[in-house]
Amino acid sequence: MNVKTVSVVVPCFNEEANVPLLHARVSAVFAALPYTLELVLVNDGSRDGTEAAITALAHTDARVVGVMLSRNFGHQAATTAGLDQATGDAVVLIDADLQDPPEVIAEMLKVWEQGFDVVYGMRVGETFMKKTTAKLSYRMLRAMTSIEIPLDTGDFRLMTRPVVEAVKRMPEHARFLRGMVSWVGFKQTGVLYERASRAHGETKYPYRKMIKFAWDAITSFSTLPLKVATWVGFGVALLSVAVMAWSVVARLLQLPGLLPGWTSQFVAMLFLGGVQLFFLGMIGEYVGRIFDEVKGRPLYVVKQVTRTAL
Repeated sequence: MNVKTVSVVVPCFNEEANVPLLHARVSAVFAALPYTLELVLVNDGSRDGTEAAITALAHTDARVVGVMLSRNFGHQAATTAGLDQATGDAVVLIDADLQDPPEVIAEMLKVWEQGFDVVYGMRVGETFMKKTTAKLSYRMLRAMTSIEIPLDTGDFRLMTRPVVEAVKRMPEHARFLRGMVSWVGFKQTGVLYERASRAHGETKYPYRKMIKFAWDAITSFSTLPLKVATWVGFGVALLSVAVMAWSVVARLLQLPGLLPGWTSQFVAMLFLGGVQLFFLGMIGEYVGRIFDEVKGRPLYVVKQVTRTAL
């Protein structure tokens, strides 16, 4: 009987202290499982000793594949680089900070064997603020698109080879992998797990980056903001007609307190100018994305891949 291979893909940015711990815990999980492990560690242009730590593991453990990117391309691009290198029958995405416990992979594999193509981790134990912002952004995305992205999930998930190949055929640069995995379909379910504190280092996703990530998700999967511009323009036009009608009536009736016109004109100009600039900026976001896509540049550049032959 052929033993199935499971690839565990880990994007790493300044995770020097966490890489050996992650390797030890993932190795311990698979020591008790009937699968062959392939651990794909992607160094996303780290400025500490992450590259050296990954290289050392790749030279001493043939199951480790070290992927060194030429610079920092970002979490989603680094994860995609790992997907491109992974060869397993199933692929697990997990971060290097150990907030997503590697021990949950065993439960995901059990669900996979029951016939599911995607098994995503559903977090409990998050901070109130992070849980609230995540739920708000997911509900906004659901309202704007037909994509059903499960709540309280991150990129921690297991995917079968057909799902991975489907995602790899999606070449967009503004990547939102959890949305892309939901978009491709297949049979999906979740497993609950308690999210731990970061083992070492500091988070790579402060609120500023989380807001940008949510905006990337919305503009990648929805054109609703552009439609809103049309609706607001129509509403402003109706409001302008109403103000014009009121002005005419007020003038005819000689209502007290009316100034000679400049106030209403000034307010109207500010209002209309603000609306136009706001939606011009929104349209510019989409035009900028088109510009990024048509250049056809690669999503990432690999400096070196280290594999030790078995």
